[in-house]
Amino acid sequence: MNAKPAAAPAPHPFTLRLALGLVGVLIAALTSGLNDRVSDIALADIRAAIGIGYDQGSWIISGYQAAEVAAMMIAPWFAVTLSLRRFTLGVSAGFMLTGILLPLVPDPTLFISLRVLQGLFGGALPPMLMTVALRFLPPPFKLFGLAGYALTATFGPNMAASLASLWTDHVSWMMVFWQVVPLMLIAMVLISWGMPQDPLRPERFQQIDLFGMVTGCSAVALLVLVLTQGERLDWLNSPLIAGMLLTALPLLLVFLINEWFHPLPLFKLQMLRRPNLAHGLLGLACVLILGLSGSALPSAYFAQVSGFRTLEFAPLALTVGLPQLLIAPLIAALLNIRWIDCRWMLTAGVGMLVTSCLLGSQITSEWARQNFWLLQILQAFGQPMIILPILMSATSVVAPPEGPFASAMFNTVRGFSSITASTLVEVFLSHREQFHSSVLIDQAASRSWLMTAPAADQASRSLPLLPDGSISVSDNLSGFAMLVRHQATVLSLSDSWLMLTGFAACLLLLTAILPKRVWPPQTLLQNPSRNN
Repeated sequence: MNAKPAAAPAPHPFTLRLALGLVGVLIAALTSGLNDRVSDIALADIRAAIGIGYDQGSWIISGYQAAEVAAMMIAPWFAVTLSLRRFTLGVSAGFMLTGILLPLVPDPTLFISLRVLQGLFGGALPPMLMTVALRFLPPPFKLFGLAGYALTATFGPNMAASLASLWTDHVSWMMVFWQVVPLMLIAMVLISWGMPQDPLRPERFQQIDLFGMVTGCSAVALLVLVLTQGERLDWLNSPLIAGMLLTALPLLLVFLINEWFHPLPLFKLQMLRRPNLAHGLLGLACVLILGLSGSALPSAYFAQVSGFRTLEFAPLALTVGLPQLLIAPLIAALLNIRWIDCRWMLTAGVGMLVTSCLLGSQITSEWARQNFWLLQILQAFGQPMIILPILMSATSVVAPPEGPFASAMFNTVRGFSSITASTLVEVFLSHREQFHSSVLIDQAASRSWLMTAPAADQASRSLPLLPDGSISVSDNLSGFAMLVRHQATVLSLSDSWLMLTGFAACLLLLTAILPKRVWPPQTLLQNPSRNN
């Protein structure tokens, strides 16, 4: 039996009250993203505080992220069924309450379980932001709403380093979790006052896609666990990783088949026939990988080569994060100009990130903070110049009743791609560092005269051998090993920046092939034929 097409929700006049309600949803979504990144950066302090080791502590992040991505799949369905306002308030309250309780839990197992629960609540919030933007914003303001959604990918992650260092170095590790309380209280007040209250739709439970929820959420959660635990457990050499992967892939296939035929699915896969939407999902995955060139790679250099703490790297991250409050609305305003093609804006943004990556590939062990300023400025402009055109192009082919389907697909792809990107870069860095270390050590062993000091009193960490071939002192040999490790890290970072340019090329190729020209939303009110 086929369900009748969903009717468009009743339009609401765009008033100051509604605008403040949307701001509340934005604050809640940003807080969710901040919580994830800050706790990830501060994981060592959290593990020390609750007294667990590295292996068990890794599940604090893995469990949260698996639950977070799973929640992104089902949140829009429940928001439509229970009403946007009621559902958003409920998950916001749950997210805040678990944040309050986490630092008070002494038992590691209970702590991880509570963290998984917080991941379910936190993962439900970003889809609400896209859903309300697509539903409530009138055409002249639609792109500015999408700019707010883009902030969850550009502003929040780059603010996390500063907050993590502030709480762990100057206040208390507990604030890593309690920081959400004031922000969520503000968000809940604004949502409660500003968001319209839709009626409950209990009839939707008669067609609930329960089978899809079980198979889809299980598949995605298992895949996230494979990605986050794979390197630690040696991938397919681990029976646990192999078992999770062999379970997840059939579940994912069954889920996709079920979604194609279900009358009220979580994902409306037929929408992927629209080139702009398909390009949006693929492009979003590419840009999330590209974005690591301005965050993960510089932070890895400063942590492993320069020995910086998070607080010392934070100013560079802020160079990308803080300007987004101005750059994202500026890009939205430019895209609202009728003669500006969003595909060319996207291409210009990719050009900026490629330039940043090529500059980064010239890194040496002598680089200091000032060498990264230009790279970060290019990132600050390039990231929103890619993300906003992708969102504009993809959402232009989504009708208001289809907003929850688009939100579920976009946010699931975004959450899963973000984790995949982090794993990809981490594994690539690790393996390239091992490769370069082996090459450097082999070269040093075959050219021992390059490590030999002219005289015993001239021995150092760069010249640890004496003229007779013996080791001067153990400290010099340890120092030489550190120099090799630092150089291997620098070379692996250079390789990583070059590798990321390959994803930029893929994004440009997709942009040249898939999307059609779209026009600013407000121009379609007067020129409906232009979007053909």
